[in-house]
Amino acid sequence: MIEPVPSRAGGTSAVVHTGVLNAYSARASEYSALLGSIDATSQIDQRLIREWVSSLRGRVIDAGCGPGQWTAFLHELGVDVEGVDPVRAFIDGARSRFPTVPFRVGSFADLASHEKGAGGILAWYSVIHLNPAELREALAEFARCLEPGGSLLVGFFTGDDLEPFDHAVTTAYYWPIEGMTTALADAGFDVIETQTRTDPGSRPHAAIVARLAQPAAGE
Repeated sequence: MIEPVPSRAGGTSAVVHTGVLNAYSARASEYSALLGSIDATSQIDQRLIREWVSSLRGRVIDAGCGPGQWTAFLHELGVDVEGVDPVRAFIDGARSRFPTVPFRVGSFADLASHEKGAGGILAWYSVIHLNPAELREALAEFARCLEPGGSLLVGFFTGDDLEPFDHAVTTAYYWPIEGMTTALADAGFDVIETQTRTDPGSRPHAAIVARLAQPAAGE
């Protein structure tokens, strides 16, 4: 079942799979215990995210923050950051573990809690369960929530073909680099940097840094 979520701009945007929400809600405690600490993350990823955020100005949204470890990581770096996730069990757990870090329950259609656009959005493996149409909606919402020139860092599983696979929690997708790059461009982003790697015993990873295009003079 797919449940449309009203966006602040009107209409519906960034649909939410009820099945995905239910799957993560049922396993939130288990997932958080395994992956909810920054110590469970790759040093390579930590370095990438640290370098990315060092160039940003303004508020950062951790979109689909899950257990909140990356939100807390950014907060410890002195970043004005907010973690947003539709799974209440994740947010409740994150608030308990990281009481000084701002978190709230919200969907991709409810990211902009301030009138001023964000300077950056971190979407770290939070769009992996979206099919192509849903991904386009999510990227459009990210673009709406960023100020011109704002930056998006998206992490995902990559492969030669766009295809679903059996993720440990629920179905996810492999995205070719070219496919994700095209989706970002269609949403108004310029791709700045692309990284890929395959760790032993794991699926191929990819990360893309993109910048929301500045409006042309006179627009």
